[in-house]
Amino acid sequence: MDHGKHQAPQGYEPGEGILTTLIRIPVRIVVLVLVLPARMIWDALTALWHAADRVLLRPLGRALLRLLDTLVLTPLAWLYTWVLTPLGKAAAWLAVALLVWPWIGLWRYVIVPVARYGIAAPAVWLYAHVLTPLGHGLRWIGTALLLPALHGLGNGIGWLITVLLILPLQFLWRYVALPVVRYGLVVPVVWLYEAVFTPIGRGTAWVLSTLRQGTAWTLGMLWQGTAWVLTQLGRGIAATGRGLGLAGAWLVMTLLVAPLGWTYRRILTPVGREIAAAFEVAWRIAGYISRAVGRALATIAWYLIGAPFSWAYRTVCTPVGHFLRDAVWAPARRAAAEAGRAARAALTTARETVRQARRDAWRALVGAPGGARSGEPRGIPARTLGSTTTVPSAAQASETPLGGDPFAKQG
Repeated sequence: MDHGKHQAPQGYEPGEGILTTLIRIPVRIVVLVLVLPARMIWDALTALWHAADRVLLRPLGRALLRLLDTLVLTPLAWLYTWVLTPLGKAAAWLAVALLVWPWIGLWRYVIVPVARYGIAAPAVWLYAHVLTPLGHGLRWIGTALLLPALHGLGNGIGWLITVLLILPLQFLWRYVALPVVRYGLVVPVVWLYEAVFTPIGRGTAWVLSTLRQGTAWTLGMLWQGTAWVLTQLGRGIAATGRGLGLAGAWLVMTLLVAPLGWTYRRILTPVGREIAAAFEVAWRIAGYISRAVGRALATIAWYLIGAPFSWAYRTVCTPVGHFLRDAVWAPARRAAAEAGRAARAALTTARETVRQARRDAWRALVGAPGGARSGEPRGIPARTLGSTTTVPSAAQASETPLGGDPFAKQG
């Protein structure tokens, strides 16, 4: 009994309020009423789409593909194979014949011979027999005559420059300018620096260092005091700002974030979860109902429309079709085939008759070739002037045949 007392009511889940459990079933019923028409419309549209795809779209697509192949692809392939390809080959041959072969002939038979025998051969002969000996002679003249002369001339000019210019300048620099610069300028300047400027600079440096030490100590103490005051002031401002920030944060969390969080957790989340679950369950139940209604409608349609049509097809249309196929279509097809064969045989006979008549007319006009006259035994020549064989169907041979005497050629 204690277990029964503490047992949760039907539909109640742990962690949920009693209000959620109480409103769950009515909400789901309302959602089912709203979702059921949409699900039935969806299932009807899906079934209609599948039926249209199976009955109309696929055959139409195959017919369109076949029509496209018959009206577009096959003519294009024929056009490409029998028109464009020969035209392209002819155009390529014409282009090669008009644009390539003339340039090849011009290069091979005009430019190359002219360049070889009109330019290259004279240039090679000129280089070998004129320029090369001339260059060798000029090189010998330069090596044997001009180079020693230029070398001697250069040595003479260098000796004159050394004697007349460099040696006097070296004497002036070493014995006149260098002693004057050393004893008239450098020695007085060094003495002035060591004896006058150095003591003055050391005294000035000592005075400046003493003054700098006292000023630096005063400035350091002033800077330390100012820094301590500014540091304490900044710490006070930071503590005040931190306190104000904590107070503002506490107010925002207490007055805004906590109510919003409680509303989201306690109201919006359960409501949203229940609405989503209600739509899911309603959609599933609506699917079951829609499929049941669809099966019922399909059964009614079968018994009202499909079964009578099937019975009529099996019991009426099929026997009538078999009778028409066996009694009408098959004899008509056989008669048409016999007529077609007879017509083809007649055409073949007429064609052979016309061919034979044309051959006999041509043979009567120009004569048959030797050993192949019509009506004569194979291997026996037609009647000639010296033979006594008479063949009724053979034409008398002429004394001067148009095609010449074949026996004379054979002999």
